[in-house]
Amino acid sequence: MTASTATSAPSAPAPTWALPALVAGAAAIGCSPIFVRLSELGPTATGFWRLTLALPLYWAWAQVAAKRGNASPALPAGSRRRLLIAGLLFTGDLATWHWSIHFTSVANSTLFANFAPVFVVFGAWALFGEKPRPVFLAGLALTVGGAACLIADSFTIGADHALGDGLALVTAFFFGTYLLAVKDLRHRIDAARLMLWSSMVTALGLLVIALISGESILPTSWHGFAVLLGLAWVSQAAGQGLIAEAMGHLPAGLSSLVILVEPLSAALLGWVVLGEALGPVQALGAGLIMAGILVARRAG
Repeated sequence: MTASTATSAPSAPAPTWALPALVAGAAAIGCSPIFVRLSELGPTATGFWRLTLALPLYWAWAQVAAKRGNASPALPAGSRRRLLIAGLLFTGDLATWHWSIHFTSVANSTLFANFAPVFVVFGAWALFGEKPRPVFLAGLALTVGGAACLIADSFTIGADHALGDGLALVTAFFFGTYLLAVKDLRHRIDAARLMLWSSMVTALGLLVIALISGESILPTSWHGFAVLLGLAWVSQAAGQGLIAEAMGHLPAGLSSLVILVEPLSAALLGWVVLGEALGPVQALGAGLIMAGILVARRAG
């Protein structure tokens, strides 16, 4: 990605469906912790199936897009290298986040990983000329503060968490730069081919990591396979697909803030499915996230 080849947000107004699609995509990704917790496999092997089982849906989506005339079968010049980079960045995102959970608490990992919007905001300024306005930065502060409130009860600081916390910050960097790569690619190709080809790279990368770490690759029951299928179709195919489609029409900074609906969705699902009740601080966090998104939206 270079500043000379990327542009800022499209000059035409974003379609009315773009922001709801982004919210729906973030909510779908919020289901992933539930699926990962229920999986019979290790975290990296689970991530491998998350991408692999989504590939048939991405392929069908790409075929439909091509038949409708929305995409040429051939990839434009320069897109292959960018797709490789996007796939490797998402590999790094999933791998470092899963490893961070082994060395710190889930709460710490979730909070630090959700610093991704900070990297996106300043990266979008440098690459796409999307200079953040003060009201947008206020929205950023509200959403990050809301994410902190969601996990405040179990957040801890200590030397024994340093490695895991550091890996979670690396996760935020990987995910933030992945979103910037998606934004850049959406100026060049449609979302269907973007997700198809970058997911192939990510699946291969996660398979290599899972094999090196000695994780089992195959689920042991039909229930385990169903969990992996749900993760792939709901969180990956629907969630990441909607995000990639919407990011072709919305500023990168705003998109990264709206994606913070993900921990809110995860918290609500944890309450409904796992009985992890939300207290007043978590409710405050939910309100801050939504308020921050609304404030940032006014800046866009």
